[in-house]
Amino acid sequence: EREEREEAAAAVPDEEGEARAAAESEGLQLHLSSRNATGYTGVSTTPSGRFRAERWAGGRIGHFRKLVYLGTFDTAVEAAVAYAR
Repeated sequence: EREEREEAAAAVPDEEGEARAAAESEGLQLHLSSRNATGYTGVSTTPSGRFRAERWAGGRIGHFRKLVYLGTFDTAVEAAVAYAR
């Protein structure tokens, strides 16, 4: 059980690198944010420690705007890639 947790923890940096590489290959720009603890615009943490991506869609601010849920991810980088898409 301990070995499984260590392997899972070691895999996270690889997933982040793969997510960054995917974003780069698609020509996506990750939106950095200094106002957010995750470091990315549209990305927040969940109580379980995972990362949620959301974005506002629609008209002007306050007029028929809707919060669109993009998904929950294991890393902040994966969530940021979803936001960038």
